[in-house]
Amino acid sequence: MMSWFQALISKEERFFDLLESHAALIPACAADLRLLLNGGEMVPDFCEQINRREEAADAIAHEVMLAVRRTLITPIDRSDIRDIISSMDDAVDQMNKTAKAITLFEQRKFRPHMQQMGDVIVTAAGLSAECVRLLRSMRANAARINEITEEITRLEDASDALYDLGMSALYKARVDPMDFIVGAEIYD
Repeated sequence: MMSWFQALISKEERFFDLLESHAALIPACAADLRLLLNGGEMVPDFCEQINRREEAADAIAHEVMLAVRRTLITPIDRSDIRDIISSMDDAVDQMNKTAKAITLFEQRKFRPHMQQMGDVIVTAAGLSAECVRLLRSMRANAARINEITEEITRLEDASDALYDLGMSALYKARVDPMDFIVGAEIYD
């Protein structure tokens, strides 16, 4: 009976270790995406690497969700753990969605605003991973966590502006309608 009860009580490090493992995949995926956006013959290789990282991220996310259901006492609120892992997994999924669109439409050249968005994604991904590492000692790291969230919000605004500029430039270029659709899908 006691071993069953102890199995329900997880060590705090397990959740943080899993979250940090997942968080480490975000900047790795972002770096691959940024390199992909340079274009060229290596594009399919980067798309494949992003897909592999997304699969690894999904496995970790699944493990976290399972641990949340099976653990009696968690180091932070269950819903917060689920929100964190879901948000991180969504970020990796979105990068994989971009790689899939690039593969589907056989793209090898990318517009400057796409590349600039890639730079923003790399920066935000690094900050996100740093923030997750700081969660082990939230109280001690509260000031830095707040700085990171403010910076990520600023980067999100910059990304939105780049998206708008990119879509506008794509429209003004009067490209073939299919090229517009493909470009819009990549910007998304």
